[in-house]
Amino acid sequence: MEFVERKIIFHGSHFVDFYLEQTTKVQEKIEFVFHIIKRVERVSKKFLSPMENTDGLFEIRVEYGSNIYRIFCCFDEGRIVVLFNAFQKKTQKTPQKEIEKALRLKREYFELK
Repeated sequence: MEFVERKIIFHGSHFVDFYLEQTTKVQEKIEFVFHIIKRVERVSKKFLSPMENTDGLFEIRVEYGSNIYRIFCCFDEGRIVVLFNAFQKKTQKTPQKEIEKALRLKREYFELK
């Protein structure tokens, strides 16, 4: 079976607002990771990983320099990646409020669909 490219869409403006605040270099790195997610069938956990105990929530992982960025997303209809919120990771543990926000946005997305 031939691999069909994934499509990336945004729910709300949370991701776009975050993206626009970043430097050009960080934006380029985010776009590089998106390119991989769209075109590679089996994406490495280095770039895309399921979140534990979150009912289908994933995190896109972007590293630039010594900074780590996370973008929450989920899959819809298998090939659509829906982006929610994003943040710069400052500690080892992902902030619970960011996970809760992503879960709220995910529920909202599927309710509005």
